[in-house]
Amino acid sequence: MRTIGLFEAKQKLSEIVERAAAGEQIGITRRGKLAAVVGPARPKTSLQEIFEDIERIRKRAKLPKGLKVKDLIEEGRV
Repeated sequence: MRTIGLFEAKQKLSEIVERAAAGEQIGITRRGKLAAVVGPARPKTSLQEIFEDIERIRKRAKLPKGLKVKDLIEEGRV
């Protein structure tokens, strides 16, 4: 990760945003110490994808016969 000072970052903000959008992470320092990291935005995850992930996990989970997730939640184990 390349780092640049805050003053330079203010002067080159458009360039930093372009580089971050291309996948690069740029550290910004203040008085020689890392203060922030600018990087690519995370892709948004839809609710549908979240529910699909939960369903996949649920299907893989092997609970003992007769035990339900609700029981575990009530016991404070989940």
